[in-house]
Amino acid sequence: MNKNEKFVITINREIGSGGHTVGGKIATKLGVPYYDKAVIQGLMGKYNLSIEEIESLKGRKQDWWSEFKRVIGIGRDMSGSVINEPDLYNANDIFRTEKEILLGIAEAESCVVAGRSGFYIFQDHPNRLSILITAPMEQRIQRLVSHQGLSVEEAKKTIEKVDTSRENYIKKFTGTTRYDARNYDLVISMKGKTEDEIADLILQYIG
Repeated sequence: MNKNEKFVITINREIGSGGHTVGGKIATKLGVPYYDKAVIQGLMGKYNLSIEEIESLKGRKQDWWSEFKRVIGIGRDMSGSVINEPDLYNANDIFRTEKEILLGIAEAESCVVAGRSGFYIFQDHPNRLSILITAPMEQRIQRLVSHQGLSVEEAKKTIEKVDTSRENYIKKFTGTTRYDARNYDLVISMKGKTEDEIADLILQYIG
């Protein structure tokens, strides 16, 4: 990946690994926006971004995402957007709309994308880096206990539920598994490492 040209970094991660935080740190250090589920689905809900509306926007202006951001006043710190997720779409609509939003974003600017099947959506992008971040189960449990105030048993159940949900989602819409290392340029374990250490490691890899 060449950071001097328009790029996309995708971060897939296990819940409790700290991968979402790592993605945010990378985006901050590279000076680019960070897009995650809350931001993308929030935009869909707040601004009624359906497939049809996105196509209309693209038809009116080639650089539609930059124009859209200008009109609605979105700044560079996208991670600060807290918007309730919409319940107006079925799973197929959500995937198709998210895909179109993300592809449009990548046409307009460099960015870091957390989850959202990014490794699949951007597999043909000429300047992308796809990363999977994992962590030992005990470390994941302890992170949920300390960060979300869950009991150990609650943390275990949450991890199991989210792992199953994410895997089913990936299989349904991409035909692969998120644990297939061939989908990524880097597969990193958080074992014994801090988020800052992993972020620095990735930045060193990028060069």
